[in-house]
Amino acid sequence: MGLVWAAGALTIVGSALLARRLPIGQTVKMALAWIAIFAVMLTIFSYRAEFLMVWQRVSSEVTGDRAQTEGGTLRVRMADDGHFWVRATVNGSTQEFLIDSGATTIAMPARNAEAAGISIARDKLPVVINTANGAVEAMRGSIDTLVVGPITSRDIEVVVAPAFGDTNVLGMNFLSSLASWRVEGQSLVLVPRGASDAP
Repeated sequence: MGLVWAAGALTIVGSALLARRLPIGQTVKMALAWIAIFAVMLTIFSYRAEFLMVWQRVSSEVTGDRAQTEGGTLRVRMADDGHFWVRATVNGSTQEFLIDSGATTIAMPARNAEAAGISIARDKLPVVINTANGAVEAMRGSIDTLVVGPITSRDIEVVVAPAFGDTNVLGMNFLSSLASWRVEGQSLVLVPRGASDAP
């Protein structure tokens, strides 16, 4: 279809150039210029998906955004600290999260959870969470909507405690909700259920 369109367009341009009765040398130069223009346009159209992927990679480098979406899959570049960080929206509140496969559950400091309007189960006993700084008592809560790139999770459990410091953590209850996840070189690949490349 693209070749037919290009051939038709070139025929129209060629007819217009001949109708103007320009010198043959000038006509050839103009015809070659138009052929080059149409060739570039056809190439861009034919490889638009690849050009979009390259543009996303370049823009992520320029803006410093570590995560990019490719065909419904989220690819997260490793940060300078050797960890994988993503920007997520928690009940409409945008926050940074560390992805940690060693954590059982999503964990958030109390003030971050409060900013996101997370409901805490006050009627339940605290749970003890083992962290790098020792055992911490935390309360259970629930995130209504968690959005990470193309991935949306609903009614997902979270533990909340002031002792978590400043770091939000996406744990295994988030990762296990995906179709798959894997590390490829310096990137973490998150594949949501229903994605085109989900197993």
